[in-house]
Amino acid sequence: MIRPTTIEEVQTAVRDGTRILPRGGGTKPALSTPTDGVTPLDLTGLSGVLEYNPGEFTFTALAGTRVADVQALLDAHGQYLPFDPPLAGQGATLGGTLAAGLSGPGRYRYGGVRDFILGVRWVDGNGDLVRGGGKVVKNAAGFDFPKLMVGSLGQLGVLVELTFKVFPKSLAHATLRREFPKLEEAVQALVRLYTARLDVEALDLAPNADGSAGVWVRLGGLPEALPARAERIRSLLDGGEVVTGEGEDTLWQAARDFAWVPSGWALVKVPLTPKRIASVETWHATSPRATSLRRYSSGANVAWIATADSIQTLDEGLSSRGLSGLVVFGPPGRARIGARTGEAFEQRVKTVFDPKQKFSVHG
Repeated sequence: MIRPTTIEEVQTAVRDGTRILPRGGGTKPALSTPTDGVTPLDLTGLSGVLEYNPGEFTFTALAGTRVADVQALLDAHGQYLPFDPPLAGQGATLGGTLAAGLSGPGRYRYGGVRDFILGVRWVDGNGDLVRGGGKVVKNAAGFDFPKLMVGSLGQLGVLVELTFKVFPKSLAHATLRREFPKLEEAVQALVRLYTARLDVEALDLAPNADGSAGVWVRLGGLPEALPARAERIRSLLDGGEVVTGEGEDTLWQAARDFAWVPSGWALVKVPLTPKRIASVETWHATSPRATSLRRYSSGANVAWIATADSIQTLDEGLSSRGLSGLVVFGPPGRARIGARTGEAFEQRVKTVFDPKQKFSVHG
């Protein structure tokens, strides 16, 4: 393992000819575990906040900086990262979060990680330091390299420095939780909320083993306004339990850290729409090999599927329904499963940034 502590050491590691796999906190083992012949480049030694301007709502930090450390710094100034970075409590880093392209439940209201990244510096396959974007919100010059790096999985270069914009934190939160006896009813309720255009921070749906399902709605804002807003949600859902305080925060922390995923199970992120929930649930109910848990997040625009089966089983199920997935927990070497598009374009981009094939390619 190579563990640089400076950007110059990262450049040296790339230039020495070794095939490498950049990694952060190791919280996403399917993406951060090297295969045979590949050396892990551990970036946790490249850590620290370089600039933070609360008045401008931006900060710049090295890629190996723990998300939790940044959250603590922002919290002291009443600010936060609205895209709810997953696995912060487990040690996720800024660079790993961006490279994996992962966002949490807060993505529903405010957008994903790609909507908050302003600038990046990375080391390309030649060992050169490249900059994209800037350090201010009003920056539109040139090609949008920061967004290109979102979900790049370390295949285009080694991220070393990132600049994000942030938002003020809500003063209080409340969550309305409503259980429905049938999944179909829960989906209908979710669609009602989705189309009502309410000011909702998070909207998740969780199926249960008995065919029922729960809808989770998170509100944020002024404490005195939350009761009336929660009551309006209750009327749309025809009931429900309101959760506040420490218990409310724990619900969403568990969602961000995937506490519902059993130890040893694989976890796959699947982009979809609410209309595709039925297709996924039908596959789970009819496949003799399917053993899985599902949580539909961000208004059911993202499905998190945890499975005890082989990745091949889920790969076949997604492919048959025209869906694609990113393996977050699971065996290394095969990050993308299901339907695949745009591979030729991806390869052309990789050839530009990594002409010597220094960076490990995920399947």
